[in-house]
Amino acid sequence: MPTPDAIPPLHAVTDDRVVAGDDFAAKAEVVLRAGGSHLALHLRAPAAPGRVMHDLAVRLVDIANSCGALLLVNDRVDVALAAGAHGVQLGRRSLTVADARRLVGDDRLIGASVHDAGEAREAADAGADFLLAGPVYPTASHRDRPAAGVRLIEDVARLGLPVIAIGGVTAERAGELRRAGAAGVAAIRGIWDAPSPAEAVQRTLEAWQS
Repeated sequence: MPTPDAIPPLHAVTDDRVVAGDDFAAKAEVVLRAGGSHLALHLRAPAAPGRVMHDLAVRLVDIANSCGALLLVNDRVDVALAAGAHGVQLGRRSLTVADARRLVGDDRLIGASVHDAGEAREAADAGADFLLAGPVYPTASHRDRPAAGVRLIEDVARLGLPVIAIGGVTAERAGELRRAGAAGVAAIRGIWDAPSPAEAVQRTLEAWQS
């Protein structure tokens, strides 16, 4: 299982709309293989039944293992364990980090979604391996939450855990986020809605590495 110092720089996050697409499984394989060891796919679909999430996770974790990528399951610790995923991503409505750790042990990653420095400190103290912080920029995914700006990344990075920036992230903003202290970036529409998700992955990774 991966260790916290091997958190990939690119996180491809799904939502209900993406997962419900007829071609999702095939598209997810393309994304995983395009990113390889530099990518973590977050299987996130709050409205999907547990059986659907499990079946997708089982299929995708095999692909992730074959190309060195990671598969993280959002919220559903039970699905992550049953499918053999590499870890879980916890939101504010999920189990606490401490409770999740008791279930998954030390062999799986735990990421925590945070929106300010206070939430980040709480998650770090509870034992999270990395933090997903945002929204940094305005985004259609969170119209009800104002963009926190790059300052959020600067503040959260001071805690010493890997910080992944999310919310309005584009390849063009990768450099700014890295300079602010981010260990990586996450995207939903920027990857899944791209004409070529594989090219979007490669473009974002190239921007990050440069």
